[in-house]
Amino acid sequence: KKRYMYLTEEILTENPNICAYMAPSLDARQDIVVVEVPKLGKEAAQKAIKEWGQPKSKITHLVFCTTSGVDMPGADYQLTKLLGLQPSVKRFMMYQQGCFAGGTVIRLAKDLAENNKGARVLVVCSEITAVTFRGPSDAHLDSLVGQALFGDGAAALIIGSDPDPNLERPLFQLVSAAQTILPDSGGAIDGHLREVGLTFHLLKDVPGLISKHIEKSLNEAFQPLGIRDWNSLFWIAHPGGPAILDQVEEKLELKPEKLRATRHVLSEYGNMSSACVLFILDEMRKASSKEGLNTTGE
Repeated sequence: KKRYMYLTEEILTENPNICAYMAPSLDARQDIVVVEVPKLGKEAAQKAIKEWGQPKSKITHLVFCTTSGVDMPGADYQLTKLLGLQPSVKRFMMYQQGCFAGGTVIRLAKDLAENNKGARVLVVCSEITAVTFRGPSDAHLDSLVGQALFGDGAAALIIGSDPDPNLERPLFQLVSAAQTILPDSGGAIDGHLREVGLTFHLLKDVPGLISKHIEKSLNEAFQPLGIRDWNSLFWIAHPGGPAILDQVEEKLELKPEKLRATRHVLSEYGNMSSACVLFILDEMRKASSKEGLNTTGE
């Protein structure tokens, strides 16, 4: 239903090559995202820090993720300056990770927090589609699908171990984190940074590929925790697209409410790449609070 985008008609009029499918336009795109991605990330980070309620001097680590452009010094450095973080903050910059990065940043922050006593890790995902936006091509309809799905957005959270109950109010507990590569998935989703910007190509059967292997992946992740009922979990699923959600829901026989938060974010914001998972976490916690549940995500 909705998407938010930095690009305006005025910007596109001034940079007509961005509207073409294969015209050289990387410099124009980079000029936008190198400046605006850290600024958008700053807005999300400030909201997270304000809700956390602690001074930003307590932030020990920064994980910044974006698929929108690349630069040196990176967006992590720029955000450190914009927020006025301590120069000693330990920074991790993740470029060009794509849609799965929302899970990756949380996994990385969990490891950092658990292995550095007293650590407070600021995680920021900021995405602006100016690097991928382009006109249609009759020969590449998969690109058109991406244009229909993607939107801009930024989200931030703070992750730590051993919270101080007098000062901090944890929203979620991270118990375990894992990652896998699906069999026969090479070339399913490709992104390449070129003179024409960041191009994406998706195979038609990405939803089928994911749904085919989803249960095996879940078993590997959750059997050590003694969990086999997929409806007993609360779901923060990246909304790659409606077809993916539909097929996963059918394959796992999920109740409709299990993907409600994911579908809501997709409808209201589109696919914001790495930021989506963090948006859905926020949607889940707001819904849990509104419904008066005992725990977030119950």
